[in-house]
Amino acid sequence: MKNKITTVMLVLLAAFITLGGTTSCKSKKRLAKEAAEAEYKARVAEAVKDLTAILDDETVWTLEEKENRVKTIKDWNLQNAEVDDLLFQVEKKLARERAQAAQKAEEERLAAEAAAKAKEPKNVLEKSFANIASAASTTQANRIINETLQLFASNTVPVLIIISQAGGFNDYDRPTTIEDYLNYVKDQKVNRNKVSELVFDDAGKITEVVLIKK
Repeated sequence: MKNKITTVMLVLLAAFITLGGTTSCKSKKRLAKEAAEAEYKARVAEAVKDLTAILDDETVWTLEEKENRVKTIKDWNLQNAEVDDLLFQVEKKLARERAQAAQKAEEERLAAEAAAKAKEPKNVLEKSFANIASAASTTQANRIINETLQLFASNTVPVLIIISQAGGFNDYDRPTTIEDYLNYVKDQKVNRNKVSELVFDDAGKITEVVLIKK
């Protein structure tokens, strides 16, 4: 009798352990499923929030940062209708921003080239002034003057010299001509002014010079 009771108890214990193990396994699967669902919902919410912010220009992200965020969200592969729709709209918006950025970069490049091109004659003229002032002889100075005059539409091109600036207004010295100014630099052996502005004709010749005291 005692052996039978013992056997029954062992069977019940084994059944309890088996049942407990099965219940525990099911519980773990349920918890894992709930965690996965919670993570999915959190990512959907995060994706909707970020994509909406990009779409409404409510971020301080650069274009590159926006593109990286969109790539991350796409890599999540959420397969959510709202997210997919926002991705479609945001990608169109970023394509426009890329085109605008490319256009701006091109405009800046052209502006920089134009500025550099406009600066070249100024540099050439200032170098001529310096060479005339430091010429070793009158003959050398006259040669540089004649070469420099080839840059101008005529020897009588006006030269204006700004002697002071205040309140947005310029005060000019007495006007002179480019030939007289170059000879003045030769005689004084000093170049006290730098080029502020040049005006050109259609042939690329200088028709007006504005200088300013260094």
